[in-house]
Amino acid sequence: MIFEQLIVNKVLIAVLTAWLLAQILKIPTEYLRSRRWMWAMLFAPGGMPSSHSALMVAGTLATGLYHGFDTPVFAMAVAITMIVTHDAAGVRRQAGMHAERINVLFEELLKGHMWDENELKEVIGHTPLEVIGGIILGLIVATMQWMVWP
Repeated sequence: MIFEQLIVNKVLIAVLTAWLLAQILKIPTEYLRSRRWMWAMLFAPGGMPSSHSALMVAGTLATGLYHGFDTPVFAMAVAITMIVTHDAAGVRRQAGMHAERINVLFEELLKGHMWDENELKEVIGHTPLEVIGGIILGLIVATMQWMVWP
């Protein structure tokens, strides 16, 4: 009974689809950036597109499409989406930059050599472009699902 209810929860389907597509798309976009296939990007935070943004935007738009744009649930979804997308490019990005600096300090202290920017691999947050990519993906997923499954 619960499984059947989950299957017909169109907002949940949009959210999970957007998240999964964003995670899958990180692999080829990382290849285009670095010319290396990094299969670990399937489970990694950060990268293009932002799965956080895609998930939240798809859920918010699907909520509006399926339940109405004048509902309190849609209003809350918009508010939470704004927080998550801002956090993805703001607070989490800053945490990643701090992690980079800490690694530099440890590297210099423990090994005694200077910092090489190519050595840093911390990916916690998203660039604004990655967040925009996630937003666009979320809009596409929710719209396409609504057109196919009204």
